[in-house]
Amino acid sequence: MTKPGATIVEKAIAKFVRALQERNASAHTIKAYSTDLAQFAEYVGPQVWRDIDHVLIRGYLSSLYERGLSKTSVARALASLRSLYKWLAQEGVAEQNPAKLVATPKLPKKLPRVPTVEEVNAVLDSAMPESSAFPERDHLILELLYGCGIRNSELIGINVDDIRWSEEVILVRGKGRKERYVPFGDSAAVAVKKYLPLRQKTLAETKHTTEKALLVNFRGTRLTTRSVGRIVKHIAVANGLSPDVHPHTLRHAFGTHLLEEGADLRAIQEMLGHERLSTTQRYTQLTVKHVMEVYDRTHPHANKGES
Repeated sequence: MTKPGATIVEKAIAKFVRALQERNASAHTIKAYSTDLAQFAEYVGPQVWRDIDHVLIRGYLSSLYERGLSKTSVARALASLRSLYKWLAQEGVAEQNPAKLVATPKLPKKLPRVPTVEEVNAVLDSAMPESSAFPERDHLILELLYGCGIRNSELIGINVDDIRWSEEVILVRGKGRKERYVPFGDSAAVAVKKYLPLRQKTLAETKHTTEKALLVNFRGTRLTTRSVGRIVKHIAVANGLSPDVHPHTLRHAFGTHLLEEGADLRAIQEMLGHERLSTTQRYTQLTVKHVMEVYDRTHPHANKGES
């Protein structure tokens, strides 16, 4: 309900929130929009829409920083404004969206907590969960994600004839359809050979004998990224790892563990298919911490101040 003496902006926000409720938006979304937009209404006061431009919106975001809000909170406030303006345009109230002219605050890229070498090996060496529908395939998924450091989308795109057995590499199609060869180790090779006869059996039963995909479901068709995500999470949780583990976590683990073992950054960049070395260098953020922990724990001079 709009309060008596409400400004033009406050009235519009009240209508926008009602529209969200009518669209059955989640309570969390409605609360977030209401909080963010109430702050904006307070900042602009009695001004009308035509007086509110991108400069004023920048000033509003600056005021949020001054109040100690994080970049994430400021980015959310800007996203709320953009949504409000989109609705105003649909209602014929505003012709332009000045919030679109304001750059979103650059958020720090957080790398997920990477499982240790021991944790990953424990999962790979253990039997697949009893509830696993296709244990040989699921084990192969883990071997390829961690053993080759490939993306989920690259994994499902692998065809059987992409495996070059004599060179011990797999042809992978990355971002922008760029192709690269990634090496695979003995354990991945064993997992592939164990899985292939069962794949063939599935394709024969489903009459999909011409299917090229390496990883298939029980319908005999190519596995999806969503299915791979579910499988990885299920196996991780069954082995006591965080439920936050997903296919990309294993890719991070691949890069981080190689770096910790002294692999060349350029070689890792090549294997991961990163266009820029700076992307690969993000892994050093994780390994520097690891190196410092090892130093503090093992160097005889590190803790000389302690008695």
